[in-house]
Amino acid sequence: MKILIVNGPNLNLLGIREPGIYGSSSFEQYLPVLQARYPDVEIAYYQSNIEGELIDKMQQEGFSVDGIVLNAGAYTHTSVALHDCIRSLKSPVVEVHISNVHQREAFRHHSMISAACLGVICGFGLDSYRLAIEALLARR
Repeated sequence: MKILIVNGPNLNLLGIREPGIYGSSSFEQYLPVLQARYPDVEIAYYQSNIEGELIDKMQQEGFSVDGIVLNAGAYTHTSVALHDCIRSLKSPVVEVHISNVHQREAFRHHSMISAACLGVICGFGLDSYRLAIEALLARR
């Protein structure tokens, strides 16, 4: 099984950016934990601050991987383009958020991409990614 994790804008600063909200670990520190937990799953990782690059990567991989875990960051709340991209893919996409966006600012309460995704997981810190992988594995 192959799963692609895609992180959007500012998630390259995990561990540095607002640790009270996002924790003190970078995603690069967390990724080996996921890979060790799921040794039979090929887990690839991609991050970009640029919306078009996120779309390009998901279009390149979204017809061959078994699932995509997507934390679109702030693009979650603004991107019709990501929504349309997700709808065009063969691979199911699980939307994830590290924080509980519903406990935060009102503008974070609406997702432009949720309707195109298999499901949404938020509020469990970096463990949200593990829960998304579990959801994808359960669909095998």
